[in-house]
Amino acid sequence: MNVGEGSKLIEVKDLRVSFFTPEGEIKAVDGISYALDHGEVMGIVGESGAGKSVGAYAIMGLIGAPGRVLGGEILFEGEDVLRFGKKRMRAFRGGEVSMIFQDPKTSLNPVFTVGNQLRAVYRAHNRGFSTAEAYRRVAGMLELAGISDAEKRMKQYPHELSGGLLQRVMIAMALICSPKLLIADEPTNSLDVTVQAQILELIERLRRETGMGVLFITHDLGAVAKLCDTVSVMYAGAIVEQGTVDDIFYAPAHPYTLGLLRSVPDRENNLTRRLATIEGAPADSLRLPAGCPFAPRCESCMSICLLRRPPFVELSEKHGSACWLCVRNRIAGGEEETPHE
Repeated sequence: MNVGEGSKLIEVKDLRVSFFTPEGEIKAVDGISYALDHGEVMGIVGESGAGKSVGAYAIMGLIGAPGRVLGGEILFEGEDVLRFGKKRMRAFRGGEVSMIFQDPKTSLNPVFTVGNQLRAVYRAHNRGFSTAEAYRRVAGMLELAGISDAEKRMKQYPHELSGGLLQRVMIAMALICSPKLLIADEPTNSLDVTVQAQILELIERLRRETGMGVLFITHDLGAVAKLCDTVSVMYAGAIVEQGTVDDIFYAPAHPYTLGLLRSVPDRENNLTRRLATIEGAPADSLRLPAGCPFAPRCESCMSICLLRRPPFVELSEKHGSACWLCVRNRIAGGEEETPHE
């Protein structure tokens, strides 16, 4: 199901990515589909190992051995990214789509200054500009990313900056070539709460000012509520629910989504309440069951859930869920006669 209609910035259709190990095939991304409009922010949420980051790496052309994209399409403004040659991919990666990785400390080269690294990225996609022009562009982008005394920071090495400043540098690096799509992979991970709020505010401000689309990968539902327009919930490599922020937070249709929402601490009203958890262990991507991967952990599990994968049921124009409960409710409402794949 695509969220919304009309011209899309990016459309992912039935994307499948596996890693082939001595133990067997790991189905990291198992047929996901979603779409993002220009200027829209989509949150991709789920537990660690759900396949959130792998799907993003596929967009960037960063799936290396033993991984392989097995099928599907990634359409960027109508062009299939999976068919790009090396030259087209180099122009696409960084020029049209950029990514903020989880850990800025491992994403920057420790032996080069911050300024040198940002200038290198800019000049790789803008060869006609002089060193002085690139320098001014870097300084301006660091200031736009909320870094004061940009010229001083440009002369510093990554180890001389705090985690919050490093993340701002990574945001500046991702945006220096004015991409149309920003992929933010856990951009607030390992940062303290105050800095997290600042980074989210910065991404939102830059999204408004530049009109770029944002794929926001996270496990933080609070951040999703603040930043995102739409949400895709992933479990065991698949999207189990998709909809607007209001759909996901106020009318969740999949038991896994409901479990995620229940596990969020309510600091205002339930300070003494025991934190809810989702019982059981995540599905093993090496040995995915024939039925719903969430069935062994689901409080509402039915016999069919153990036998067959549920179809994706459209609940409204922008809301859908892959759950046999949705199929049952639709049949009870007289909308369908029999379940179908």
